Formats: sequence, structure tokens, C-alpha cells
Amino acid sequence: MATPERTRHPLLWVPSGYFTMALGYTMLTSVTAIMFKNLGMDNGRAAAYSSMLILAYTIKPLFAPVVEMYRTKKFFVLWAQVAIGLGFAGAALAMGLPGYMTVMLPLFWLMSFIGATQDIASDGVYVTSLDSRAQSLYCGVQSLSWNIGPIVASGLLVYLSGMLHTEVFGHDPRAFGPEWMDAWRVVFFIVAGITVVMALWHARVMPDGARAANTPDSLRGARDILWDSFVTFFQKRDVWKMIAFALLFRTSIGLLEKIGPFFMVDGAARGGLGMSNEELGIVYGTWGLAAVLLGSLLGGLYVARRGLKRVLFVLCCAVNIPNLTFLAMAIALPSDTFVIAAGVVVEKFFYGFGAVGFMIYLMQQLAPGKYATTHYAFGTGLMGLCNMLTGVVSGHLQEMMGYVSYFGLVMVATIPSFLATWFAPFHHDDGTDADSAADKPGATEEVPAASSPQPAA
Repeated sequence: MATPERTRHPLLWVPSGYFTMALGYTMLTSVTAIMFKNLGMDNGRAAAYSSMLILAYTIKPLFAPVVEMYRTKKFFVLWAQVAIGLGFAGAALAMGLPGYMTVMLPLFWLMSFIGATQDIASDGVYVTSLDSRAQSLYCGVQSLSWNIGPIVASGLLVYLSGMLHTEVFGHDPRAFGPEWMDAWRVVFFIVAGITVVMALWHARVMPDGARAANTPDSLRGARDILWDSFVTFFQKRDVWKMIAFALLFRTSIGLLEKIGPFFMVDGAARGGLGMSNEELGIVYGTWGLAAVLLGSLLGGLYVARRGLKRVLFVLCCAVNIPNLTFLAMAIALPSDTFVIAAGVVVEKFFYGFGAVGFMIYLMQQLAPGKYATTHYAFGTGLMGLCNMLTGVVSGHLQEMMGYVSYFGLVMVATIPSFLATWFAPFHHDDGTDADSAADKPGATEEVPAASSPQPAA
């Protein structure tokens, strides 16, 4: 790796950089589902369209070497942020056109690839501008800043959409249809403004990012490195068991991710809880995500204390069993906001507590080797593939089955997660038995220095 660049204090650009990344990601892959629902789209299409926007983030390792080849990493960050800002402004303007969906959907698709490029470049700035000690020091800041993005997007901005729709534009908060365009147009302009302001800020304070020693200098070189990374990935011992773990651990969460908010806002006649966007923003997007953050913190401490191998199955239980709260709410249909919030907080807290095991497993067991960062990205890409595939089918399944039966299916879908976790192999040190792991192949190989944290479900 090249010598880290001398730059302004990392606290000037690490928090804002990762917040901006997460804001765009969450708006595109999660909040758009709520917007589609508000505009009157059925659950099947709303979940499928927003889930397909995950594809770019899933396959970003395929074009990461090309991004590394040209200009500076900072250049791509700034270019991407300006383009995303203009994209959201364009989406807001497109809402006034006849057949606006035919404009918005391709625009969102293009923006997702630009957002994935921003992620690649921002991670590159972090890794090449900070030495190993600084990377570790600011890793917590990086993760916290990322998770503020979903709170702002799924919490504050969803709340704002409901308030604008009801109090400013005077519409029925529980009626879905084109009248929601006014509120969401304002929200998109706000996101556009925030993103462009962040680009101007980063133009002043973000370092250029150094050129890594193994950066390809031609498309052929990029292709060769990518091919070699694929070959070495599939040469790993028990790689198919690790792929099964990466792909299946979040199956039930992927089925729940889009349908949970739909269940909250659908009326009782459709088997939902009939919440407004304001209530959804507070309960699901604020309290729920705060519970994820607390659970992640405590889960990380639990793993550090006990060691991943000993507790991985317990963490799998924490991710999957509390999904019962949605089945219980679908049966009881509580109207008390406190009861609903309690159910969401329980599910989200234990999800955050258990999900840290997934990311740590990828770092400690899947990634080590010649291309540790790339192989870690392959693992998170498999997670993204799971989210995309389950999200695409989730809305259609829910419409066919109803909420009670669908949440029962979510519980059945936990079985692959338990099986993949039970058989997940451990061939590298998990921090509890360094002596026994020292002689294993790859035990002292490189591990990922940094990568973009994944937003909560």
C-alpha cells in the first residue's frame, strides 16, 4: 500500500463521507419502496423495483478495479455525489411529467451504479489516506456515521414526507395515490441539496487518496486481477459452505426487510397496522434503527469476549427467532403505538446483536488470503444478492398469502440460516485460540482494512 497521505483531520471527512454514502444507499434501496407504496403501487411491484436497485451494490467488486485506475479517488467521490444530487433533483422534477415512472425507474437504476462507485472511491480514500492505526481508531466513527444515514433517510425524511403530505398539502395520510407526489418531491429536493453540499464540503477537506501498490494500469490488468481473485476465492477450503453461509444467513431478514414497513402502513382491511408515515418514521426508522445500533454494539462486545466460533449459532438465533414479533403483531393487530414500537425494537435489537457475527465471520474466515478486501466484498455481495432476490419476490408472496401466512413463511425461511450457520467452517483464528490457529494456512494473511458498513434491515 502506498504511503498514507498527509491530510486534514479525519473527523472532518470520515463522518460526512460515510453519512453521505449511507443516505444515498438507503434512499435508493429502502425509502423508494415506501414512496412507491405511497404513490399507490402494489406491494409486489414496490418491493421488486426497490430491491432491484441493490444489484449495483452487489456487483461493485466487478468494476472496482476500473475505478481505481483513473484520476484520484477523491475525484470519483465528488463526481458521484454531484451526480446523485442532480439525480434526486431530476427525480423530483420528473414527478410532474405524464408517465413519470418510466423516467424515474431508469434514473434510479443509473443512480444506484453511481452510488456504488461512490462507495468504492470513498472506501479507497479511507484505506489509502489513513495508516493501519488510524483506520482502526476511526472504524467506530465510520460505522456510526454510516448508520446515521438510515436514521435520517428512513426516520426523519419518511416522517417529513408524512407531515408535508398531511399538514402542508392537506391530504389524507392513509390514502395512497398520486397526491403523495408533492411531499416526496420536496423530500427528493432536500436529499439533492444535502448531497451537493456534502460534495462541496468534501472538495475542501477530503484527501485525494493514494494509489495502492497493486492498482492495475490497464483494462487488461484489471481483468487479470479480477480473474485471479475469482480463482483464488474458489480455491479456499470449504468455500461452498462459506458461500452458503454468506448467501443464506439473512434469508428471513431479506424477506422481512421490505414487507415490514408495508405491514406498518397498510390499513386493517389489508391486514396491516394502519400507521401514518410520521408514525412509521418514528417507530421503524428511528427507534428501530437506534435499537439496531445498540444491539450491534453489545453484539460486538459479546463476540470479542466469547469468540465467534463459540457464539455464532447463538447470534443466528438472535437474528431469526425475534422475527416472531411480526407474526404476533399480524395476528393481534395492536393499535397502541407503544406496543408496536416495543415489538419493532425487540426484533431490531436482536437483529443488530446477531448480525455482527455475519460481518465478523466474513472478515475472519472468508476474507483472509491474497485478495482479502476483494474476497470480503464478494461475501458482502452475496449478502446483497440474498437481499435482492428475497426482496424481489417478497411483495408478490405477501400479496398471495396475506400478512399472517407470509410472516409464518418468514419463520420457515429461518431454517436455511440455521443449517448454514451450523455447518459454517472455521479455518482461521477467531481471536480465542491464537496458538492453535497460528499453524493454519492463511492465519497470518491480510484481512480487510476497511469496507462500507451495511445498513440495517
